[in-house]
Amino acid sequence: MKRIISILIENKPGALARVVGLFHQRGYNIETLNVGPVFDGSYSRMTVTTRGSENDVEQITKQINKIIDVIKVADLTEGDHHEYEFIMVKFKQSAKIQKILKGLNGKIHEKEKDAIVMSAWGSSSDIEVAIRAIGKANLLEIARSGSIGLHEGEKVLKI
Repeated sequence: MKRIISILIENKPGALARVVGLFHQRGYNIETLNVGPVFDGSYSRMTVTTRGSENDVEQITKQINKIIDVIKVADLTEGDHHEYEFIMVKFKQSAKIQKILKGLNGKIHEKEKDAIVMSAWGSSSDIEVAIRAIGKANLLEIARSGSIGLHEGEKVLKI
């Protein structure tokens, strides 16, 4: 089962490596990893997408909580949450691909004779559907951000 783990961590050298190392030591795969500074830059928010049972994820969140630089950990998939992903695509002229990406809030960044660069965003499942629909024909290059997410309602991950 896909799980989205959100981690508030001190923005210090080696902190990210310790979290990633824990996944490696426990034999869990990280499908996506997204990290960015929050607040005044002294903290970062990590969003890790992995697969595992509820018990597996509970064990890994307990272990992550023991890392000294970690402030808080939450499994976003335990409750209602908002999850999005960003994608950039470079492709040969194709009305089909433009239509698919416009359906995901798509925006054209560059349009030349030989190639178009567009970005779009949506849920990971919407992005997966779009990638399958685009296919390999006319596709030149693709980049994905990985998931980011927040709890729904009043539940928050903060200091």
